[in-house]
Amino acid sequence: MSEELPKDLTGNRISLAVLTVSDTRTKENDKSGNRILELARQNNMQIAEHTLCTDDIEAIRSILAGWLLRSEIDVIITTGGTGISSRDVTLEAVRPLFEKEIDGFGEVFRYLSFTEDIGTRAILSRAAAGTVNEKVIFALPGSTGAVTLAMRRIILPEIHHIRYELTKHLQ
Repeated sequence: MSEELPKDLTGNRISLAVLTVSDTRTKENDKSGNRILELARQNNMQIAEHTLCTDDIEAIRSILAGWLLRSEIDVIITTGGTGISSRDVTLEAVRPLFEKEIDGFGEVFRYLSFTEDIGTRAILSRAAAGTVNEKVIFALPGSTGAVTLAMRRIILPEIHHIRYELTKHLQ
């Protein structure tokens, strides 16, 4: 996005935490996690955390639970573990935390993946989003293309509106 996005209601930039779920990646070769960070920085977002963990429900939940308690984190994005293989457990870790699921995110993501990226393979994606404690969590696939698509076409255009809706009662 070329124009600078507005700040949140407090006048601060939106703060983001990124969790890469993978048994094989490191920070150096985490293309998807690093792509999220790159796009977030280009759009005036603060980076609070970038962590990697294995495909393990308890490990994922432990990291997210800590982040959900941190007032300076507004948005959490996970990448990886949203497919259908036996090791893909991100949704099993994240969904029970949701207070409200944002069904439209997964629907629009799969539609865009189908029409703009991978065709019918989009049916294998379990990408999802939901809210917890006035924060939003996005669970994205692990591919760089999927992360770029989600960030550019859905998350970045809507994140300020989502943040507003989650915090407008605090005004």
